[in-house]
Amino acid sequence: MTKTETDEPGALRRFHEKFIVEVRTVPAPARRNLYIVAAALAAVGLVAFLVILDSVSESDGLSAIDEPVQAWLEGLRSPALTVVMAVVATVFGPIAMPVIVLVTTVWWGFAAKHAWRPLLLAGGMILGVAIVQILAPVIDRDRPPISSMLLEIDHTPSFPSGHVMGATDFLLITTYLVFSRRRSPISAVVALVVVVVFVLAAGSCRVYLGYHWPTDVLASLSLSFVVLGAVIATDTWRTVRVEPPGA
Repeated sequence: MTKTETDEPGALRRFHEKFIVEVRTVPAPARRNLYIVAAALAAVGLVAFLVILDSVSESDGLSAIDEPVQAWLEGLRSPALTVVMAVVATVFGPIAMPVIVLVTTVWWGFAAKHAWRPLLLAGGMILGVAIVQILAPVIDRDRPPISSMLLEIDHTPSFPSGHVMGATDFLLITTYLVFSRRRSPISAVVALVVVVVFVLAAGSCRVYLGYHWPTDVLASLSLSFVVLGAVIATDTWRTVRVEPPGA
């Protein structure tokens, strides 16, 4: 048998193992809790979105915060803060964000032992984009007045915000996929605080710059919870195994 014939099965096996799903073993209650968390996130996010959608459609309820909050943020405008907000909007925008996701998934796919998590990240991002692309034209909500927009004019539908949902999906899904495999609660809490700060920045910059109403942002956050719940449920179903009795 030649050296090439000997090495080929090993090479094929390594290639296959690169793409097989990583398996985690946990106690049965832990696996059940993951499904509960996933279901709770999806349910809370869906209910919150429907409540916000109803208030926006009827121009009552929660939508009452739109104009006061937008006016308050416009009152904070300054040249320096506008530059900061514009940078944040660009980073989480439709050009830079896909590049960030692509670079992250490709790098992670090559660097990780398994490609499951970067592929799941990509799948979650695609799901989020699809949701926005379907809902925005159907709901067809007008953006704030053109006079409020500080950068280019945008006539596309406002509800929900694709910028905010893309940023929130990326941050939440990545944080879950990284820290669900680690046993350090402190690092997970620190990461969650950082995520909250970036999500608030992504949401507030869109209102500050005059492109979205606050309820657009809240609707996007709600839908991101639904996407995160779907990611957690899929990840649990595919990777988590229950420890055998006595293990």
